[in-house]
Amino acid sequence: MSGRHNNKLPNNLPQLQNLIKRDPQSYVDEFQQQLRHYQSNLQIFKLQPDKPNKELAELVMFLAQVGHCYLQQLSTFPQELTGLLMSHHTMIEPDLRMTFCKALILLRNKNLIDPTCLLELFFELLRCHDKLLRKTLYTHIVADIKNINSKHKNNKVNTTLQNFMYTMLRDSNPTASKISLDVMVELYKRDVWNDAKTVNVITTACFSKVTKIVVAGLKFFLGKDEDEKNDSDSDSEDGGPSVRDLKVRYSTGKKSCKNKKKLEKAMKVLRKHKKKKKPEVFNFSAIHLIHDPQDFSEKLLKQLEGSKERFEVKIMMMEFISRLVGIHELFLFNFYPFVQRFLQPHQRDVTKILLCAAQASHQLVPPEIIEPVIMTIANNFVTDRNSGEVMTVGINAIREVAARCPLAINEDLLQDLAQYKMHKDKNVMMSARGLIQLFRSLNPQMLHKRDRGRPTEASTEAKIKDYGEMEAKDHIPGAEVLEVEEGSKEGEEDADGWESASMSGDDDDGEWVDVHHSSDEETGEVAEKLQTIPVEEREAKAAAVSGSRLLTQDDFKKIRLVQLAKEVNAAPGKGQKRKNVDLNEEDDNRGEVLTLRNIEKLHKKPKDDKETRLATAMAGRSDRKDFVKKHHKLNPHASTSNREKRKTKNFMMMRHSQNVRTKGKRSFREKQIALQNQLLKKKKQYK
Repeated sequence: MSGRHNNKLPNNLPQLQNLIKRDPQSYVDEFQQQLRHYQSNLQIFKLQPDKPNKELAELVMFLAQVGHCYLQQLSTFPQELTGLLMSHHTMIEPDLRMTFCKALILLRNKNLIDPTCLLELFFELLRCHDKLLRKTLYTHIVADIKNINSKHKNNKVNTTLQNFMYTMLRDSNPTASKISLDVMVELYKRDVWNDAKTVNVITTACFSKVTKIVVAGLKFFLGKDEDEKNDSDSDSEDGGPSVRDLKVRYSTGKKSCKNKKKLEKAMKVLRKHKKKKKPEVFNFSAIHLIHDPQDFSEKLLKQLEGSKERFEVKIMMMEFISRLVGIHELFLFNFYPFVQRFLQPHQRDVTKILLCAAQASHQLVPPEIIEPVIMTIANNFVTDRNSGEVMTVGINAIREVAARCPLAINEDLLQDLAQYKMHKDKNVMMSARGLIQLFRSLNPQMLHKRDRGRPTEASTEAKIKDYGEMEAKDHIPGAEVLEVEEGSKEGEEDADGWESASMSGDDDDGEWVDVHHSSDEETGEVAEKLQTIPVEEREAKAAAVSGSRLLTQDDFKKIRLVQLAKEVNAAPGKGQKRKNVDLNEEDDNRGEVLTLRNIEKLHKKPKDDKETRLATAMAGRSDRKDFVKKHHKLNPHASTSNREKRKTKNFMMMRHSQNVRTKGKRSFREKQIALQNQLLKKKKQYK
């Protein structure tokens, strides 16, 4: 019966806590007793705040657990804990301080304390030299702010906390500043604070005197591109022509190698256009939300020029400035000579510096500013005294800069670089051909006549705009096909209507069936007819169609099909004289942000050095024992035979043996018989 006496409520706080939660009104007296006990312990604690007090910690957690049951009696309890932590947080014993913080978190979860004053207290506590406490507070701050904004944005609380964090970033304690910055970055990643004010508060971290804070701010803005989750190759994603349309167009009619090649080239053009239309998805679109990026980039460049940080930090600052200049199309002319100093093949991380030079180039920069950068790359990298990898990186960098600022490269340099298309190194050869392919689409007239390739309608219309030139069209390019097609369909609507209706559905089994499709054939015929019409008449018809009717998705689909045909079909009066060069699908797939792959792209795997080959060989020898001939004995403990012993016996002991002395005196017949016996014996062993 002694177990029945364990029900001692004044001393058993967990049991009392459980009973109070079930029926608060029945245990008011017991609660009042514990509350008085807590108040007396609190007075003792205030006399010696640096001493551990386990009893006070248990009472604080007990009151925090039952705080929602006695709101009137515990109305001042949260303020008492807040005041204790605010005034004595530097001297309180770590376990007791953690208990007070957990009690406040518990009260906050029950919505018994205002979030603003509590979060400000927790930011103050980040100055404590207690790693576990800082981690706990960081987790709660992020979760609490996320919960506050879960249903709707609480702008009042957000504004107050953002203003407080702005002061925390300039705090003298680097640990508190760093954690405050981490909180803002994490809330931005979770789409809680994704406004411009948060981003511009984070920009102040880039000018901090603490290296860790500067690096954290730069890493936030230099976030890697997010892998696109919905990377499906469905043909009906957009309103453009699908793979099915192209197959119908080139499969109907006479089957020939010429049509097959045209289909392959049209498919490559279609894939290139689909890549071009994919929206850029970034982990951080924060660079777009910066207020006054011109002034910000100028201050950052000034800090970079006088910086004494490690080279890795300088590289990050250069990458950030180059992205700012490239995305916002800023004028930062001092940045290019600064980058130009580092453009040497022996420079550490030179590919990242080349990437910065390419990223900072855009059409609004005067060509005379970019031209020295291109000449420096050509003189230092693209020379025969350098290795093939160095030359490849240099040509790739020039191609990326010229793609963003075509006026910066002159005709002589372009033709010189184009001559590397026959270089013995395949990487250099492919890079030079990529540069040629780029200018075939930008301005073929700058290339030598033999490098221009077979002219297409698109290449004949290509022209590099002058500096500052803008092209404003008064019509939709390619809209002239609609007027011609509508006129040709009116007479044939009754005859061919059932054929188009029969193609409205796709095969259930997914297999391809060659069928007749009148609409696709007509589009091909219209594209061929348009080649004979002068350009002025085509533009006039396109303007008339654009201004007289509203275009549907089917109309845009037909327009895109004709525009694709321009890149496949030869120009009027030009026949196919040489083999078509494959389209480089990655050249036109340039987004806002370049990657190192654009600079370091190698078409051939480089040879391994001696150390790598030796390491590979040694790694392959680790399991060599599996392939050695094994001698199995019936008894593993038995000794070797006389025949085995003779193999390892010293020659000086065997030289006087009869077998050894007579071995050299054998006749040819004796040797023949011995060899025959040996071969027969081996043959028996392998059976």
